[in-house]
Amino acid sequence: MKTGFYPKLVLDGIRKNRKLYIPYILTCAGMTAVYYIITSLQYTEVLDHFSGADTLRSVLGFGSWVIAVFSLIFLFYTNSFLIRRRKKEFGLYHVLGMGKGNLGILLCWESLIIAVIALISGLFFGILLSKFSELIFANIVHGDIVYHFSVSGRAAVRAAAVYGGIFFLLLLNSVRQVRFSGAIALLQSENVGEKPPKGNWLFGLLGIAALTAAYSIALTMENPFGALAAFFVAVLLVIAGTYLLMLFGSVVFCRLLQRRKRYYYRTNHFVSVSSMVYRMKRNGAGLASICVLSTMVLVTVSSTACLYFGGTDVLNSRYPRDINLEFHMKGPGDLSEETIAGLRQQADEAAALMQAEPREAYACRCAYVSGLLEDGSVETDVTKLDSVDLNTISGICPFYFVPLEDYLAITGEKETLAPGEALMYTFRKDYKGNTLSFHQGNTFRIKKRGENFSGAISGTMISSVGGIMLVVPDLQEAIRGLDRLADYRGEPMVSMKWSYGFDTGLEPEKQIELNENLCRIFSDPAQYSGFSNVVCESREDKKEDFYGLFGGLFYLGTMLSIVFLSAAVLIIYYKQISEGYEDQQRFEIMQKVGMTSREIRKSINSQLLTVFFLPLLFAVCHLAFAFPIIRKILLMFQLDNVGLFLLTTAISVAAFALFYTAVYRITSNAYYQIVSGAREKKKKEA
Repeated sequence: MKTGFYPKLVLDGIRKNRKLYIPYILTCAGMTAVYYIITSLQYTEVLDHFSGADTLRSVLGFGSWVIAVFSLIFLFYTNSFLIRRRKKEFGLYHVLGMGKGNLGILLCWESLIIAVIALISGLFFGILLSKFSELIFANIVHGDIVYHFSVSGRAAVRAAAVYGGIFFLLLLNSVRQVRFSGAIALLQSENVGEKPPKGNWLFGLLGIAALTAAYSIALTMENPFGALAAFFVAVLLVIAGTYLLMLFGSVVFCRLLQRRKRYYYRTNHFVSVSSMVYRMKRNGAGLASICVLSTMVLVTVSSTACLYFGGTDVLNSRYPRDINLEFHMKGPGDLSEETIAGLRQQADEAAALMQAEPREAYACRCAYVSGLLEDGSVETDVTKLDSVDLNTISGICPFYFVPLEDYLAITGEKETLAPGEALMYTFRKDYKGNTLSFHQGNTFRIKKRGENFSGAISGTMISSVGGIMLVVPDLQEAIRGLDRLADYRGEPMVSMKWSYGFDTGLEPEKQIELNENLCRIFSDPAQYSGFSNVVCESREDKKEDFYGLFGGLFYLGTMLSIVFLSAAVLIIYYKQISEGYEDQQRFEIMQKVGMTSREIRKSINSQLLTVFFLPLLFAVCHLAFAFPIIRKILLMFQLDNVGLFLLTTAISVAAFALFYTAVYRITSNAYYQIVSGAREKKKKEA
């Protein structure tokens, strides 16, 4: 054959099937561009100017791998639409004398041309938009950026290698499908209906069981650390359950509709249900894919948006004052008033040198120990505790003992406690007993209880696993017995600390400088009796880390949502277009026997409304059941603002539903124009 024959034939095929190929090529280019943008941000020197650059690079690196894996799965799925549409054309070539080897060469040229177009255009737009993306990223994480244009060679090479490899795998899959199909099978690929899959009820019940198990995990998981591992298990169960239920449940659903004679034997319903039965397996798989992608969009957007907009709350709860000092003492005797007064004087003098007078100050002594809480009793002896894993860690709870004197000084309340009494505040723990007994210590009668104590004390004790704070009349007496316990290394089980924090009224730069001075002053514990080490933290100094982490997750979540959303739209588009061409001949026959355009429109609406909004309903249902476990994961980031999470989730669902409806309107019009021959009629009239 002449040179250029195959490329010309491929370009002609792409031109004739541009409705299918143009969206596919644009999607490939878009994913390449997104991958390049995220990878270039990972390698850019701009991150060196941000606090927490290593964390941001890890987040972006994880995101690039997620996009690469998702692209592989999704492009395999969408490529199947193209191959199915082109099989008839390949069969015709085969009948006319073109061998399987020639068809393989044709597919190689087609893959090469599409890959070159997608990679060049994707890298071009990725490079073009990379600086704009950097500006958006810097604005999200509240960072500064240097305005100069650059191209990341490493990112470009990685993008070309990853997506070049994906296109090569797609080529092998396409050659495999054509190689093992005969000429007749290729010619009739679009006209072959589907046999109902066997075991409908069994697989449908398995799908329900998988979803029930996933929902149970989401609703019963208590431990935030175990929530992350459980979340991935639940995700796999939801995906499997959704596919099984929609794939095999669609068969049962269609059969039930066919048995309802009053519903089935109507013009609009008869045609729509018959069309669904004709391709029930692909219909179920397509709907399940749309549902899974929709769920991924809703989960990603709602959770990362909640983290980003709740970052200030997390920052303020973790660092309640401008300057926060935490002295870890060697023993209970080191919490004497003399020792504490000396440390406080040193801190106040350092602030005075910066022309700052401590205000809104808090000072709190605290002893804390971890134990296994069961039925109102606490086991703290490490030799009697089993090894802790993700299944038992929910029973392990940190207990904080705070003297009544410090509690009253911070809160301004008026409260008295008799010996053996305590005030209880729970942090993400549920305990309703009237007494609390420590096996190796004292028993306390709970005089008053509360939840989520909102004060300076909570900032020094914040914990992802929660905890219980006991306000006691005498700290030394409260920990009597517990102070003799030691861990496997011989270290005391009870830890002692003194927390001191205050606002300064200084500018952010001065606050950071004061914090650095305090770190230098207390850097050598040997100069000060009593404490073993000190943690000096400034809210302004940590702000960039918080905004960098939460902003980076929000940016990555937005980019991933765009990719998932684009994939869902493309699947919907291909589903409507491919089914439109399959149904075109049947609708033409129906028109010849008297079916009007209005009846065609009603039949199309009946078919689309019957199944099209099922993925959206299932996605919202998945999100509702995932709400508790996502909230537990957010607790790992110290975010416990349920109202904000509800708000971001509600806005995400509303916005996605509007977008989904708009896509439905556009694609249903495209389907109608194909099956009704509207465009052909317009061409003839012109």
